[in-house]
Amino acid sequence: MNISTLPPQTKINGVQFNATPGQRPVLVDECQTISQLFQKRCADLGPRTAHREKDFGIWKAYSWVDYWQHAKWIGLALRKLGLQRGEVVSILSEDRKEWAWFDMGIQCVGGIASGVYTTDSANQLKYLVNDSDSRFLVVENEEQLDKYLEIETEVPGLLNVIILEDEGLHDLDHDRCMMIDALYDIGRQAEAEDPDRFEAEIALASPQDTALLVYTSGTTGAPKGAMLSHENVLAAIECGANSLPTHETDEQLCFLPLCHILERDVSVYFPLAAKCVVNFAESPETVFSNLQEVSPSTFTAVPRVWEKVYSQVQIMTQDATPAGRAAFGMALKAGLARAEYILSGQPVPAGVAAKFWLWDRLVLRNLRRMLGMDKMRRGGSGAAPISTDLLKWYWAIGVPLVEGFGMTETSGLATLNTIDDNKVGTIGKPVPGNDVRISDEGEIQIKGLNVFQGYWRNNAKTAETFTADGWLKTGDIGQIDKEGYVSITGRLKDIIITAGGKNITPAEIESRLKFSHYISDAVVIGDKRKFLTALIMIDQENVEKFAQDRKIPFSNFASLCAAADVKDQIASEVAEVNKEFARVEQIKDFRLIDVLLTADDDELTATMKLKRSFVEKKHGHLIEDMYK
Repeated sequence: MNISTLPPQTKINGVQFNATPGQRPVLVDECQTISQLFQKRCADLGPRTAHREKDFGIWKAYSWVDYWQHAKWIGLALRKLGLQRGEVVSILSEDRKEWAWFDMGIQCVGGIASGVYTTDSANQLKYLVNDSDSRFLVVENEEQLDKYLEIETEVPGLLNVIILEDEGLHDLDHDRCMMIDALYDIGRQAEAEDPDRFEAEIALASPQDTALLVYTSGTTGAPKGAMLSHENVLAAIECGANSLPTHETDEQLCFLPLCHILERDVSVYFPLAAKCVVNFAESPETVFSNLQEVSPSTFTAVPRVWEKVYSQVQIMTQDATPAGRAAFGMALKAGLARAEYILSGQPVPAGVAAKFWLWDRLVLRNLRRMLGMDKMRRGGSGAAPISTDLLKWYWAIGVPLVEGFGMTETSGLATLNTIDDNKVGTIGKPVPGNDVRISDEGEIQIKGLNVFQGYWRNNAKTAETFTADGWLKTGDIGQIDKEGYVSITGRLKDIIITAGGKNITPAEIESRLKFSHYISDAVVIGDKRKFLTALIMIDQENVEKFAQDRKIPFSNFASLCAAADVKDQIASEVAEVNKEFARVEQIKDFRLIDVLLTADDDELTATMKLKRSFVEKKHGHLIEDMYK
């Protein structure tokens, strides 16, 4: 397209976007594809830092030149080894700089990048590789390579497997496996043979080309590959720039799996527009210490992470001196008073502001520094509902935390609260360029340029996901208030209809239960039953602390759950929550799930969302015991 014919543009933090969000073609600094934007950023920013990653315990910087050069070698090498435009490369690795390098390298030569969760089993890997017809597989280390070796005869479509870490693999001799350095060598040779090939491949891309394949978490049935185009992702970048502004000077921390579209947006695609620095956490287990080290400007996480930070503060409070506990209580009270005014859109009275100023300097500022949140301009929560009480708690300690909503099928974004336009208890207003409506059945439906192309080789499922007039069916029940804020009240498939004919959406009850720092998660039961019950997972750290303080004997997690005093404490937490709901919505009985769940288990997705059907099936004996 001739530049003179491009639509009018506006600048956000120095980056040009369409003057009217959602307008075709979607332009980010006059670029119409992700690969064009990547090329422009690397050329413009050169020696500036793009990424940081720990190497033997020390943070090491990698420039935009590093980003470009490694992506170029990767892309050219894959083409030389047989990758064709429109074919898939699967990446099985924890977050690291190479994840982004492969993502860009694959897309720049017309390939499609697809992530695989490191918690997936060999059997799940086989399904994803075969379903996507992947031509190459990238694995992080020996542990992930073992999954491939277990299924290698069952994935005949793979040409090569590329390994990122050689520890324990120096003697590996496999005709389909190669180390990353060997791939770089092939890329260097290809660059020497045809120096302009990479740039020529980038120029061939069009906005409607599929850029990435993101498999849904599979909470209901087998995962489906959502096809996202360059246009879809640039539309999401545009939405993010309008609603989640990021500055060039910002530091970010990447720790959620990059297979997930939310983290891919925040840590790979949004930084292409914002020009900011992304720090890769060492592992999911070190995220809290890395958070303290990086002290990011913005931080996006799933509710489970925000709940974990809150729980840690509760433990620290219990361990504090009586004077310390009293001081924190006063500071929190002052913070909550101020937060109530801010969150209701009212000016904060001078007396309330002065009291917060004092307690902020005496207590809360130190708390934020200890948590690694002292420079945090904005926190974001998505991927699952978060308790309104938890949101208010963060605002009270001086961390502005907002909730949004998106799906893989909306390229990660659909509605958002912002710092200045925020209504706690809602998922915010539609992002610019998105339209949202409520169907006659109460379902939230969405239309916008960020809505996906469809499911990979699954026209039937794609057709089921769209209405006759082209709106995406989210499967969520909700409403839009007179101010334009959207609320989710539950999932269509999760509605509980009691034996008495009452329709109940369990999400709000479960969210309120999880605000207890003794409860990690909960599943409300009651479909076709006379009353509601719940399966509850306790928070291991806080309940262990509770038991130790009271000298309650336990030897493992199961015995902790079986302790009478622990059950009594959970019963009192449930009773408190019941006070907030009508009689028909109250939990009459509960059982504790006495095994620790991780993303390796069928009950949880990799983003720590409970798979309700799996939980109900696996723990059916507990459910039946409550209804004897």
